[in-house]
Amino acid sequence: MKKQTTKNTLKAGLLILTVALFAVTGTITKANAQTIKNVVLVHGAFADGSGWKALYTVLTKKGYNVTVVQNPLTSLEDDVAATRTALDKQDGPCILVGHSWGGAVITEAGNHPKVAALVYVAAFQPDKGESALQWLQTAPPAPENGVLAPDNKGIVYYDKAKYHAGFCADISQEEADFMYASQGAFYAKGFITPITDPAWRHKPAYACIATEDKSINPVIQHKMYERSNTKVTEVKGSHVIFMSQPQAVARVIIQAANEVSANH
Repeated sequence: MKKQTTKNTLKAGLLILTVALFAVTGTITKANAQTIKNVVLVHGAFADGSGWKALYTVLTKKGYNVTVVQNPLTSLEDDVAATRTALDKQDGPCILVGHSWGGAVITEAGNHPKVAALVYVAAFQPDKGESALQWLQTAPPAPENGVLAPDNKGIVYYDKAKYHAGFCADISQEEADFMYASQGAFYAKGFITPITDPAWRHKPAYACIATEDKSINPVIQHKMYERSNTKVTEVKGSHVIFMSQPQAVARVIIQAANEVSANH
């Protein structure tokens, strides 16, 4: 009788231990599957990395590790190389974010193994064999749009007189002046270079459509993202919603991080 009691006690102890181990293992598994915390930001034409400051601040305060790429803007290939260099340095999976021209860049660079999802912010999203320019020409430009023809060096500029109204109407004149002064020189050949392997065909894609955009017609944004079944969030604002509405854009990036983490 005593032996039977001892055996039952041992069985009960083992059952408790098994349950406890399962609970601990479950906790560890859950911890290992925590939300992706790396975000890489890729700016577009007529801008530079400093424009991401407001979004950087929002995301870092929420615990994200944010890297800002400085695109040379000399070609699609060069910008993709700069982005891949930043991706190489990440310590784990990341969300890759592109604004405007940066959308073409992340479409090509997003096949990097550390990229878990793509977020397009008022950005181009070409398919294989397509260029950013092809999409830009699918709808008439707004009267405020100030993109000029390339100069004799092949560099495209934005008309300074139209920059605030056409590019960033919902930030202050002071901020717009700094943004204009700090932009990189964008070489037109980037606009006409076709995508070879669009990452959005292989990885989850999210997008913020800028409803008051005067640089990339919102109609164009809708067409691109509908075709690719990208998860879309409309954000009321100009082409630079990442500056004027950083909280709204951050929510989409965080949504991408949460959903992709949950599916892994």
